[in-house]
Amino acid sequence: MTTAAAHNYSLVVSRRVAAERLTLASQWLGRLKELLTVDANDVFPSGELLDHIPLLIAEIAGYISAPADEEIAANAAVIDKARELGALRHEQRASVHQLLREYEILGDVLQVFVTEETARLGLTPSAADCFEVLRRLTRSIAALMRTTVDTFVSEYTATIQEQNDRLRAFHQAASHELRSPIGTILFATAILDRDRESIIQDDERLAKILATLRTNAERLRWLIENLQRIGRLSEPMDTPSQQRIDVETIAAEVARQLTDMASSRGVSIRVASGLPTLLVDAARLELVMMNLVSNAIKYSNPSEPERYVEIAPGAEPGADAERCEIVVRDNGLGIPEADLATVFQRFTRAHAQMDQQLGITGSGLGLAIVADCVEQLGGSIRCESSVEHGTAFYVTLPCAEQTA
Repeated sequence: MTTAAAHNYSLVVSRRVAAERLTLASQWLGRLKELLTVDANDVFPSGELLDHIPLLIAEIAGYISAPADEEIAANAAVIDKARELGALRHEQRASVHQLLREYEILGDVLQVFVTEETARLGLTPSAADCFEVLRRLTRSIAALMRTTVDTFVSEYTATIQEQNDRLRAFHQAASHELRSPIGTILFATAILDRDRESIIQDDERLAKILATLRTNAERLRWLIENLQRIGRLSEPMDTPSQQRIDVETIAAEVARQLTDMASSRGVSIRVASGLPTLLVDAARLELVMMNLVSNAIKYSNPSEPERYVEIAPGAEPGADAERCEIVVRDNGLGIPEADLATVFQRFTRAHAQMDQQLGITGSGLGLAIVADCVEQLGGSIRCESSVEHGTAFYVTLPCAEQTA
């Protein structure tokens, strides 16, 4: 076969591959489903990947008929698409094994297509010309696969590093949170051991020490529950134990547990009447309220003469009678507008720079726990806030009558 004929063969193959890129992408998906037993949504969870594969096939087609000295790895546009695919597949939580299999199957689909089209069109290339086209096909797929996998691994490594950094910060924060109540309990028990006889005779002093022990033990219990909940944030939650409860009862219990904390900061906890009855996991709902109310207490505004946090019914059900709304509002420091978008993310703290001034510590886990619990309760939560005027969290949950 002459040089011109060889070029014509590669050109015909190139044009056929480019023209049938959508059909080839569809065949590729069919092979994946057949060999890997995957759902189409696992491979094409978004339109982005559906667009990427035909584009890559078109670039492969172009390389088949490119000049002999041209390398696909030198084509910046093609390599960029392969990198984008690697980043996209990482975002879609694929695996390296899946990526390798995807490219392997893509190579098989293209090789079968070239062979069948050569026969269908009655082309008679030499063996050398056939090998050259198939070599370019294999070479292009290998180059794209390396780039995609390298990008995927790079993204994965960055994610692991970020997770390690967050885990390290979490351990530090958790240790700091636990150290304070443990230290206070040890100090109080040491005083009891040292001065037990005189303390027993002094009712006021004994009551104060016992209150300190009780408050810090409750604080430890609350911290441990939060840490246990955080440990399950990335796992399927345990099945909720649903029961019919009056939200007012839960709110009153939360107010009782946080009375000492609120009194120390001059904050009053108000429980409004008219709170709904729900059929929910009472423990999760209590955890939601505990975090929201304790946050409101911690970030109360020292300049306000009367500081409060209120648990009250939200808007009337209105058009959606199946949903009930509860609002936890305060007149505290408020949350800057720039932080509202990330307020429910783990390790997010709007006023971390004021810890020393306010005399508080935190790990930025509370609202992440709240959002997770609300989701597991089948509800939603939103936040409205104004700096120096206060914050309101609106929790929407299924009403008891409808849920029952």
